[in-house]
Amino acid sequence: MPSVLIVDDLVSIHEMLEAVIQPTGFATSFATDGEKGLARYKGDKYDLVLADIDMKPMDGITLLKQLKLYDPNAVVIIMTAYASTESAVQALKYGAFDYLQKPFRVDELIATLRRGLEFRKFQAERAATGIAPGAKAADIESRLVGKGVKLTKLVTQVRKLATVRTPVLLIGENGTGKSAVAEILHSANGNPTATLLRIDCSLSSDANFREALLGSNGDGGAWVKQAKGGTLFLQHLQCLSEQLQKELVSVLRNTAHGFRLICTTSEDLEKLVDEGRFHDELFYRVASLPVQMPALRERADDIPLLVKHYTQQATNPQFDVNLIEFTDDALAVMMAYHWPGNLTELFQVVSKIVATTETRVVTSQQLPMRLRELKHWPALAEFLLGQEKQYIDMVLHACRGDKPAAARVLGVDPGRLG
Repeated sequence: MPSVLIVDDLVSIHEMLEAVIQPTGFATSFATDGEKGLARYKGDKYDLVLADIDMKPMDGITLLKQLKLYDPNAVVIIMTAYASTESAVQALKYGAFDYLQKPFRVDELIATLRRGLEFRKFQAERAATGIAPGAKAADIESRLVGKGVKLTKLVTQVRKLATVRTPVLLIGENGTGKSAVAEILHSANGNPTATLLRIDCSLSSDANFREALLGSNGDGGAWVKQAKGGTLFLQHLQCLSEQLQKELVSVLRNTAHGFRLICTTSEDLEKLVDEGRFHDELFYRVASLPVQMPALRERADDIPLLVKHYTQQATNPQFDVNLIEFTDDALAVMMAYHWPGNLTELFQVVSKIVATTETRVVTSQQLPMRLRELKHWPALAEFLLGQEKQYIDMVLHACRGDKPAAARVLGVDPGRLG
């Protein structure tokens, strides 16, 4: 029988909750304050914790934080009076599964407990089985190419996220690979027939979004039904209107645990919350596991591997693409470029060059002019100065042999040019 630990300083609340919860198949235990509740949980773990927010000496928020430190998988539901709703929303920030606003309806309470229990069981199954077959390490690393520090950190995060069902927020510039991460996490579902439903919030009108996602009764429309058992992937979440943000909160409270929720944004949502331009509760519901996607310019050391990877994906009528090589000077130029389009831009550049080159060896002169502009050359200085003389000669040649001019372009002392 699933167990619920109820933590509230009013005995009358204990009696009322026991009367409505036990008949639905839950075993109940009680504690009269946060300290006693924490001790009871440590002594005998419970499936769920239902805690009041306003208690002394340890309040519900402090209890939540302590429970999460002791057991990161603890499923905690906060109870709050109407005047404390803002604090309850903050509880979502610290990992609360959900909150109930007093006075709450019995059916609302039981539905929340059942969603919490479903989530608890999902976590236990993931812990027992580890990463699902669709998200093996080799699969992850074949989609997230690179060996640099930032990419290695990202791969580690994704491997961990593949074992849980908590909503994920992918934060980063366009073209940084957010869709690839979403697809990897979806594949961790382990069900090849499960749906990955992509919704671009920047392209959906308010009317279309409201009908298809929210539904006529606010309990989920066609998109929610399609995503059930799979993944709902909301792209560019920051583009939702303020009204839709508020309406989406109620849908997620009722349906979010029927699917994996993954959202993306290219803006700092926490800053938007502080400025009053993004709904705080929606933020805490979708951002419990934020992932910062590094821009390509922040992981330039991965570019040689990425170029090789994209070369192998291209086609060329004259050569086997596996035999096409980019010279060191070409790679150096690419590593110095700022790549505003990130991985998408790099893929397009490499694919076009590989598809059209008439030589097996690709030099820097075959790169697009925007990559070879002088404003990018200071970033090349340290790389080139550490290479053989032929690469330094490349810079001097571009400056017509004028060493002082080349030094100024590179931002180094002329004596370093020999």
